[in-house]
Formats: sequence, structure tokens, C-alpha cells
Amino acid sequence: MTQALVMAELAKGDSAISKTFSQCWKWSHLIAAACSEEQKRRFLQPFLEDDTFLLGKGISEPSAGSDNRLPPDDPKAGLKLKAERRGEEWILNGEKCFIANASVGKLFFIDARTDPNAPLRQGTTMFLVPRDTPGLRIGKVFNKSGWRFYQNGEMIFENARVPHANVVGAVNGSDMKTHAAGDRTGGDLFGDLELAANALGVCDDACAMALAFARTKTQGGRPLFEQQLIQLKLNRMHLLTEALRAFVMRVAWEHDHKVRSANAGLCMNFSTDVIQEATEINLDLHAGAGVSDRRADKLVRDAIIWSHLAGDSVQRMKATRRLGK
Repeated sequence: MTQALVMAELAKGDSAISKTFSQCWKWSHLIAAACSEEQKRRFLQPFLEDDTFLLGKGISEPSAGSDNRLPPDDPKAGLKLKAERRGEEWILNGEKCFIANASVGKLFFIDARTDPNAPLRQGTTMFLVPRDTPGLRIGKVFNKSGWRFYQNGEMIFENARVPHANVVGAVNGSDMKTHAAGDRTGGDLFGDLELAANALGVCDDACAMALAFARTKTQGGRPLFEQQLIQLKLNRMHLLTEALRAFVMRVAWEHDHKVRSANAGLCMNFSTDVIQEATEINLDLHAGAGVSDRRADKLVRDAIIWSHLAGDSVQRMKATRRLGK
């Protein structure tokens, strides 16, 4: 619940800053959960001592993204970044795209195919890859219409040399659903809940902005707030936001009490609808009164980018039937 509250409060100020912060928060937890003691000394301690030490995670590729969560059994499906062992080093070739903090991060978790003849879950290994790794370079940083503080870029590996000591867990053991890998996808603390709490903060900000505008802007000689249609719109915004708050806190409580539930994926899906509607109502209130507000426009743009990122929730919803197994 602490994490959900922190993400929501940060998102009130800026959704992208909240996401950048939680991105580092969750991958530091992965170091603590899945790395060896020697790896923790090399990477967790510098992270704790340096407030510019940003973290990232490299899964997505030009031809492989959310399908990695529910991959087909064909070994040709999924990740194409290849890693081959040569002595005490691994040689990585390929590329990642849309990687968070790619242009500013200092350490990345990278999933690469180490057995091209096995399905994704049985043929993938996770590596700790520092920014200054020989053979790694950063490509294009994507010029997004929203969430601009949360930078996403390309990572290009050209015979990049990574020591075997940087392998996380077992070779060919980067199963994205296992506890040993930090329980880092679908329904986890830093996935569905992280983004749903972020959406809650954005909706809180949109509600506050819309209410302040309606109370101070006059039209026809009286405040907008006195118009019934405006009241109904404000009511709708607050109704959705409070429903989302209750759902987010329920999911956070379930995580704290280790309750097995499909609610995380459901909450993620619900938050996608709520953030879109709440920010659009806020923008419509301003536009209907003939006012152009850059912040109201920014909230809508951030919500659009947020919803694209949250698109994986559709895949998670398909997976909820498996939660009881």
C-alpha cells in the first residue's frame, strides 16, 4: 500500500516522473530478489549511493513485445537478441527498442536468447548489462507526444561483451513468471499495481484542475460550477476516480496479505478506461469554455501514452483464467 500511495502522489505532479521513479524502484527490488550476493555488492550498493543511477529493463524488440508474456511454443517466436558464450564472456548481438531510461540509465536487465532451438521460456537468459559495456550503444530516443520525461530508446548490441558473472539466475532460466525472477510480470506489485496507482494520481490531478476551473471561470455571468451539465461532468470524474482508488487500495491490500486474486489485472484494465475518460472530461471543460490549457492537454497526452503502455493488460486479462491453476 505504501508503494501505491507513493506512485499516486508523485503522479499528481507528473505521471512520467512517477513512472521513472518506480522503474528504478522495481528493478532495484529485482536485484535484491534475484541476484547473488556478489552481484548485489557490485550493483545494488552503487545504486543506493548515487541518485543519478537509473535502472532499466530490456525486453521489447522491433518484432517482439508483449507477446513474450504468452509466447507460442515455436522457438522462432519472441526475442531475437542473441547471446553466445565464449569462455567467461557472453557475446550479445541484436537490438532492443522502446526501453525505458535507455538514454540515461546506468544499468539494465537484458533478456537474450541463449538457446535458439528452445521455446522462449526455456531458451532465455537474463543479464545485468552496465551502460559502458563494450559493444553496447544507444540508438534513437523516441520523440513521444506525452510522458516525455520518461525516455524510451533503442539499445543496439554489436558483439557486446558481458561477463558470465553478470548472468542473473540460471542460464536459460529467465522464466518471466517464476518467483526466482522477481515475480515481475502480470499481476505483480510493480506491474499492474504500479501503473494503476499512477493512473489514480493523474485522475486526482485532473479532478482538482477541473473543479478549480469550474469554480473560478464564469460564463453567462455565473460560475461554470453552477451549471447542471458541468456538475454532472465533475460528478462523473470524481465517481470514476474514487472507484479506481478503492480498487487500487484493494489490490495493494491483497498484495500485502499475499491474497491470490485476479484483481490486479482487472484493476489495470479498469484504470485504462478511467484515466482516459477523466482527463478528456477535464480537457473538454476547458475547451467548452473557450480556454486553451497546456496542462489539461498534457494530461490527455500522458494518458494516451500511459494507455499504450498498459495495453499489455489485455494479454493479462486473457491470462486471469490461469491464476487458479
